Amino acid sequence: MLITDAQREMRTAYMGGFIGQLVAGIIWALSAAVSLWISPRIGMIILFFVSMLLFPLTQFILRRMGQQTKLGPGNTLGQLAAQIAFTVPIGFILVGVATLYEPNWFYPASLIVVGTHYWPFVFLYGMKHFAILGNLMIIGGTLIALYIPTIFSLGGWYGAIILIVFAFVGRQIIMREEKI
Repeated sequence: MLITDAQREMRTAYMGGFIGQLVAGIIWALSAAVSLWISPRIGMIILFFVSMLLFPLTQFILRRMGQQTKLGPGNTLGQLAAQIAFTVPIGFILVGVATLYEPNWFYPASLIVVGTHYWPFVFLYGMKHFAILGNLMIIGGTLIALYIPTIFSLGGWYGAIILIVFAFVGRQIIMREEKI
């Protein structure tokens, strides 16, 4: 199977990452809201633990929508996707250490870890907009940590908004591709 064919199958099966990013954005928004109105600690717990359900939730929603999420036997990009996904919980070790030093760095550090995890999606899906998403998350996390660290939930809201916006950007790209 050619890489371009494997990427196309990945884009089709996962709608260009639309549902996954949309669910991730909702999780970030829930976490930010809880951090703002209830407790930062509970908001952190929500982002960390509910994000572990991201792939199963995405699979469930895609299947309910009638999407075929199983890749063909010659497509090994599913294995790459699993490897990429596991970089986030490992990166959260660093988020935890940063948060122990400065609690207000939780969301900025999370943005950097998750943003970095989006770079390989450029190859995985064959979609360049993932590089822009990753860069905006990394830059946003860095700027928030350096210049606005006192507003705890700001990075959570930023993450939620950018993930949701880019979910729809990716969906538009896929919809245009399907019309061709």
